[in-house]
Amino acid sequence: MKQVKSTAISVFALALALMWLAPLVWLVGTAFSEPAFHMTFLPNSRFTFGNLSYVWNAIPFARYYLNTLILVVVTFCVQFVTSTLAAYALAVMDFKGQTLVFAVIFMQIIIPNDVLITPNFMTLADMGLTDTKVGIMLPFFGSALAIFLLRQHFKSIPKALAEAARIDGASTWQTIWRVYMPCAKPALKSTTWGVHSPSPNPAYMSFAVISVSYHWNNYLWPLIVTNSPSNRTLTVGLAIFAKSKEANMQWANVCAATFIIILPLLIAFFFLQKQFMNSFVSAGIKE
Repeated sequence: MKQVKSTAISVFALALALMWLAPLVWLVGTAFSEPAFHMTFLPNSRFTFGNLSYVWNAIPFARYYLNTLILVVVTFCVQFVTSTLAAYALAVMDFKGQTLVFAVIFMQIIIPNDVLITPNFMTLADMGLTDTKVGIMLPFFGSALAIFLLRQHFKSIPKALAEAARIDGASTWQTIWRVYMPCAKPALKSTTWGVHSPSPNPAYMSFAVISVSYHWNNYLWPLIVTNSPSNRTLTVGLAIFAKSKEANMQWANVCAATFIIILPLLIAFFFLQKQFMNSFVSAGIKE
């Protein structure tokens, strides 16, 4: 009975995997096929790289790539610092109003980012930061999800390690850097102040996957904030290209442009899929 149940679950999982994989197969096949005015799931025309070359030269993809990389890397680096400090304060330090602060941060996880588009845009307009890279990144410099995730991990770390570090003369920043941060790294073994940390959790890896994928694919906010090609991201450039005459009303060109955009994420997933999966499996919520 157990074997039948296990087989049924495997078949169901395989069916779901094929269903989710089908759009990617169609996209890749169409991107490398000669343009045609009719759609088929599997390509029925000659293989070609011409679509990629055409769309790369039709719009400034190099500029869009650079803009997106800057936004993704800078945003994550700032989130790394702000979320670590905030999570440490909420998990380790005792201060008045701590519960209220955590409740306010937790509420931000529930509120969708799209709800805040209007007030955020008005604030940026008053600051003169519209159509700038800083304007795109500024609302995301603090991440409630990262703070919540890291706080849960920091609370699972024995305070005896931090107390031992302080006895050795470590400052608050050294305690964070040498005790709490290594325990949230995606490593098999972490050594903090000569003591092996218990069951290190890949909190940073988990949030890195979420942050990079979200900001790489973010479309609505960059579309509203940017007006010039010098600050547009890949997703905004794709939307403009799909509606332009350069697309030539061909699905092959649109698919080729989409393939160029998702290629870095596909490569990262294929080479780091084990780490990605382990990061989410290991990043359980602990209190």
